[in-house]
Amino acid sequence: MTQTLLRLLLCFCIISSAFSQAPEVPEDYFANPMEIPLILSGSFGELRSNHFHSGLDIKTQQREGIPVYAPADGFVSRIKVSHYGYGKALYIKHDNGYSTVYAHLSNYAGAIQQYVKKQQYKKESYEIELFPEAQMLAVKKGDLIAYSGNSGSSGGPHLHFEIRDGASRPMNPMLFGIDIPDDKKPLINSVIAYPQGEGAHVNNGFEPVKLRLIPQKDGSFKTEKLKAQGRIGFGISAYDQMNGASNKNGVYQIKTTFNGESKLNVLFDRFSFNETRYLNQYIDYGYWQRNKSRVQRLFVAPNNPLSLFKNQDADGLIDIDPGYQGVYSIVVRDFQDNTVRIDIPIAGEAPSNSPKESNKEGLDFVSAVENTSITKGKFSVFIPSNSLYEDVYLDIQAEADTLQFHVDEVPIHKNITLSFDASNYAEADLDKLYIGRLNYKGEPYYNTTYRKGKKLSIRTRTFGTYVLASDRQSPTITPVNFQDGKWISNNKTLRLKIEDEESGIKSYRATINGKFILMEYNYKKDVLTYDFDDAVISDTENKLKLVVVDNVGNSTTFEATFFRKQS
Repeated sequence: MTQTLLRLLLCFCIISSAFSQAPEVPEDYFANPMEIPLILSGSFGELRSNHFHSGLDIKTQQREGIPVYAPADGFVSRIKVSHYGYGKALYIKHDNGYSTVYAHLSNYAGAIQQYVKKQQYKKESYEIELFPEAQMLAVKKGDLIAYSGNSGSSGGPHLHFEIRDGASRPMNPMLFGIDIPDDKKPLINSVIAYPQGEGAHVNNGFEPVKLRLIPQKDGSFKTEKLKAQGRIGFGISAYDQMNGASNKNGVYQIKTTFNGESKLNVLFDRFSFNETRYLNQYIDYGYWQRNKSRVQRLFVAPNNPLSLFKNQDADGLIDIDPGYQGVYSIVVRDFQDNTVRIDIPIAGEAPSNSPKESNKEGLDFVSAVENTSITKGKFSVFIPSNSLYEDVYLDIQAEADTLQFHVDEVPIHKNITLSFDASNYAEADLDKLYIGRLNYKGEPYYNTTYRKGKKLSIRTRTFGTYVLASDRQSPTITPVNFQDGKWISNNKTLRLKIEDEESGIKSYRATINGKFILMEYNYKKDVLTYDFDDAVISDTENKLKLVVVDNVGNSTTFEATFFRKQS
């Protein structure tokens, strides 16, 4: 047998062994949560802003209200209703120790809905978090538990579905037999080579290099031969598409080898929520901010303890000496075993030039492992230890009420505190001040601002430009489906539009004839909705009062009278 054939067989065995690594789970325990074809708009482990996606996003035919069923016996262990995030979410604890989660719902069903409404009225709050006693809301496999929706921070109608283990770690639902048809190979956007450490280079350059991918007849890729020396790492931008959808979903596994020997295996099978933000150290964060393409770095960068990394050798990096020849390979796989391979031939060669020293004049050095305090003009910056993943030089400049706080190309893991000395502001003005980060339009976006005396402060995990802003405009309230003094006997709901152009809506409270009414806030449409089925009122003549407050305390009161026949 030739050496080439032996090497191929060894490589195949390594890849097959690595691909088989997945937690043992009950594959026939959970049924599908909906009785429609399962087509995904998002997969488990998919790369999202500041986190890995923790479940499956199941398309709901571009509509809301599709029934959601319990996939196994259990009981409702948690219910959370929020304006943002998961919106209306439901958590079920199952008899086998696993839990399932359903998010962005439009409504709960049956006894669950009745329980939630009762508690919302009791606490006089739409946003609520509940932990029913075990078996209080027991469910059987196949029971109707909710209806799909678009609540919270959802970008369109769908069901977000999770399966979590006994330690509340999300796991890939496909491991449990949730079958999603997929006969498409993963798609490769780009591959980047990263010189790591002093003296390392790729093609005579000392910065990351994007490689040209050359398609092969068998569907794999090669790159042109790299000339390199020193410690080198690689990164890849790849995604998967499944049957019935064009969404750019995440891949299931990325396996790397060097000359047939395993280097790093990244397997999207399970992770814990306390590690999910390390995604920002896993991807090339600066490249993402500049190019809006997430490159997964196939080596373990400093301070990145992700459990998704398997079988890592030398942190996934390779060492190249002059005269050395080798092949670095990347195999990308989706859950249905569709794979794509990229081979990168490498020749060891010393660089013909020397790296240029970067100019750090005027920059502030910040150690990743030490607390750092920096004062610029009226602004103070406190960076706790381990807020940053690596030591870095930051460009921080202040002018009047504006702080240029570096650029958002360096990830922040823990909150940094920015403070502003507002001693030169009159006492009457202080309550209307806030610190905001400028958005892409150059407008300040409100950050939760704390005040102690004449010192204002925020906590942030994003670099960028921050300004001291003032909001003196009160929110606006506009009735949508009724008019003051009119009959609305045929209305099923009462809807009002609430808007605040500056600091944003903080709270609202509505009553009819002095009785609290529950209003659901859709922040994406700026609409409050009351459902007359709540049966709060029994009078013909009704006086509505709505008070809306923005984030700096400006308030608006809206009052109107409407008439309604009572059955």
